[in-house]
Amino acid sequence: MTNKSQRVVVTAGASGIGLAIAQRFLADGAEVFICDISAPALDTALNENPRLQGRLANVGDPQSVEGFFNQVLSTLGGIDVLVNNAGIGGPRAKVEEIDYQDWDDCIQINLSGMFYCVKQVVPTMKGQNSGCIINISTSSAKTGLPHRLPYVASKVGVLGLSHNLARELGAFNIRVNTILPGLMDNPRGRGLVAKHAEEHGLSVEDAEAEFLQYISLKSWIKPSEIGDTAVFLASDLGRHITGQELAVDGNCEWEQ
Repeated sequence: MTNKSQRVVVTAGASGIGLAIAQRFLADGAEVFICDISAPALDTALNENPRLQGRLANVGDPQSVEGFFNQVLSTLGGIDVLVNNAGIGGPRAKVEEIDYQDWDDCIQINLSGMFYCVKQVVPTMKGQNSGCIINISTSSAKTGLPHRLPYVASKVGVLGLSHNLARELGAFNIRVNTILPGLMDNPRGRGLVAKHAEEHGLSVEDAEAEFLQYISLKSWIKPSEIGDTAVFLASDLGRHITGQELAVDGNCEWEQ
C-alpha cells in the first residue's frame, strides 16, 4: 500500500493491538519505532521482530514522552505516522464509588497521553508538510458502558481530540482519524468474556453469546484487522480521509 518508506511510531506497541499494528506496518516495508511501559513485553517484541525498534516510555508522563520522541527523531530522522494506541481499562465501578485517583489515571493515560504524543510530532509533520495521526478509541465510545465511566469518557474525549486536530492540522497536509475497535479476539477480550461468565454463573459459550448478541455481524475482531485499517489510513489510498471515525467492530449496536 505504498508505505515502504514511511517512518511509523506506535505507542504501547509491544503487545496486543499495538504489536499487531506495528507488525502490519513492518510487513508493508515501513520503519517502525514503538514504546511500551513493560520492559519484558518490549524485550520480547524486539527479539521476535528483528526490524522493530523501540524503548521504554510512559505516555502519561510528559518528560518520558519527550525523551522517547527525541530518540525517535534522532533515529528515524522524521515521523510520517503516529498511532496513538496506549490506553488502560480504568476502574470498573459505579460512578459514586470511583476513586479520584483512578479517574485521574485513566484520563491521564488515555486522553492526555495522546495529546502529549501529538504535541511532540506536530512540529516535525508541519515541517514536512505531511503526516498521519491515528488515534485508537473504542466502540464503547458509541454505545456507552455502565460502570466503566472513566474509560468511556476518556475514549469519547479521543474522538473530540481527533476532530479538532483534523481541522487545525489539515492546512499542513496532516490527516487525523480515529479507529474504534470492537470485541477483540485476543487474551484480553477472551478474558473479559470468561470473567463475565464466572461472575454470572454462565458457561463461556453462553457468555460469548451475550457479548455477540448486540453486534450486527456477530463477530470477534482480530488485532490484525486493526493493523490493516491503520495501514490503509496511512497509505495513499487514504490520502483524502481525515476527521473520520472508522469502527472496526462488526457494528456494535449496544453493550451491557
